[in-house]
Amino acid sequence: MKTRYQYRFYPTDQQGQSLAQLFGCVRVVWNDALAFCKQSEKLPGYNKLSAILTQAKKTDERKWLSDVSSVPLQQSLRHLDVAYKNFFNSRNGKKKGGKIGAPRFKKKTNSQSAEFTKAAFSITEGEVYLAKIGAMKPIWSRELPSEPSSVTVIKDCANRYFLSFVVEVQPILAAAKNQSIGIDLGLKTFAVISNGEKALSPNYSKCDRKIRKLQRKLARQHKGSKRRNRTRVRIAKIHNQISDTRKDFLHKLSTKIINDNQVIVLEDLNVSGMVKNRRLSRVISLQGWREFRIQCAAKSEKFTRDFRVIDRWQPTSQICSCCGFRWGKIDLSVRSILCLSCGTEQERDENASKNIEMVGMGHRHDLKRTGSDYKTVSTASYCELSSVSPTFKVGEYVKVVDKIRE
Repeated sequence: MKTRYQYRFYPTDQQGQSLAQLFGCVRVVWNDALAFCKQSEKLPGYNKLSAILTQAKKTDERKWLSDVSSVPLQQSLRHLDVAYKNFFNSRNGKKKGGKIGAPRFKKKTNSQSAEFTKAAFSITEGEVYLAKIGAMKPIWSRELPSEPSSVTVIKDCANRYFLSFVVEVQPILAAAKNQSIGIDLGLKTFAVISNGEKALSPNYSKCDRKIRKLQRKLARQHKGSKRRNRTRVRIAKIHNQISDTRKDFLHKLSTKIINDNQVIVLEDLNVSGMVKNRRLSRVISLQGWREFRIQCAAKSEKFTRDFRVIDRWQPTSQICSCCGFRWGKIDLSVRSILCLSCGTEQERDENASKNIEMVGMGHRHDLKRTGSDYKTVSTASYCELSSVSPTFKVGEYVKVVDKIRE
């Protein structure tokens, strides 16, 4: 399987100017090709776009494209061709997942990148040589497992530089401590695992408040001014701080889960529908549930684990994990459930994680009782009767709880 290894590097002033020129040429080639595609009645392929690029280099308006390596320019055209194919396959229903939008023009203020294939780069004595750029000295935080097939130079919105290598890795055969695990994802508690462990989500509130304040400041500044650009970079740096914190947390958590368990079961969450809730959309977007699922799937393939995703319509929060009795929907403020069918009181998310594991392992309905006359009530705690679902009367609830205590 193929994976990416990314390293940060600090270019010299001369290399910074050469990279800025390279990024500008790649951006111009992409925008010119995209404009030509939009004007054409029939979508031109990569070969035609490459021929147009060759002719453009001979003109006075675009002759400066010859000052940089031709490999990143050709790769930019290949990426545009793939983007259009993915767009049409998504529209025709040939590509799985959500709808993909059409390719858009690149901006100078966005993240910049340029890809080099084997013919345009080499690695010798810890230095990476790029064609017509020079030798880079990345910070080798770990060794490359094999010879890379390509390298991408990236400059993000906060003016940080990275080298991203595509390498081939072999699956790792390692024994797992546990047979299976179920994971229920949340907000304050990011993950509740069926074995009783919990992973608290990092606190992004401080950085989020700074971003809101700076965004209000950015809206009052004139477009194109130097002060506005400095504010934009400050916002990008805080966004990167949140992204790095979240990425570090997700990688550590997913690696621990994959190393310890053979079968990992997750719930298919409708994140795009959940973010439509205007009260929780910002918090949900900061969690990175989709990124966690992608990491678990990729690392399961690497460590030969079995990764499963159950259907989103499974009522994992409405069924008792001990006896299988279904009590129905319960308000989100209720965090503890008391099942009068079996007399078990358990935490809401722990109950859901156990149900997720059982559904993923294929024996959910073995526990379900039929013909039971018992009812199930819900409670956050004995002193929080106002949090009980409105379908139950508080007086009857207190009588039932007192009866059980006796």
